[in-house]
Amino acid sequence: MDIGANLKAVRKLKGLSQRELAKRAGVTNSTISMIEKNSVSPSVSSLKKVLAGIPMSLVDFFSIDDGSIGDQKVVYRGNELLDIGTGELVYKLIGRDYPNRAMSVMSETYPVNADTGAEMLQHKGEEGGIIIEGKLELTVGAEVFILEKGDSYYFNSEQPHRFRNPFEEPCKLTSATTPADF
Repeated sequence: MDIGANLKAVRKLKGLSQRELAKRAGVTNSTISMIEKNSVSPSVSSLKKVLAGIPMSLVDFFSIDDGSIGDQKVVYRGNELLDIGTGELVYKLIGRDYPNRAMSVMSETYPVNADTGAEMLQHKGEEGGIIIEGKLELTVGAEVFILEKGDSYYFNSEQPHRFRNPFEEPCKLTSATTPADF
């Protein structure tokens, strides 16, 4: 997916200038310009912040090219999952077309040295997950946790938080968040 081209198309469709979107999102004009030119690959938190200025969810944004909203499904095959990650992070959303989803369930992969970004994530709801492979560093508030295969987490996501993989192997996990705004 061409994140820059899609952001530019959505921004224009909504009748927003780069300056207006930047103001609404609380970022600089140059940030919007660099994303649209694909000069930078925004972190998940940065892209979510920019899209909040439209307003648009990550799922809606990453579904633009796909355009398919199918019948209510029970099973989602691996090749049908929508990747809403940015940069090297892989966030495969499970059940994206389920009507009125109450939660977001994802299969996540954090390559070696991957990070959700220097800016801590913070949003309404709750978040939980379990490590399937590798290790992950989780920061919630001022506490830092090292999670290994089989370990899990659950916290109020209004607390500032961050995920990163400073370890020597990729980390895979399954997570769920409420509300379903991914």
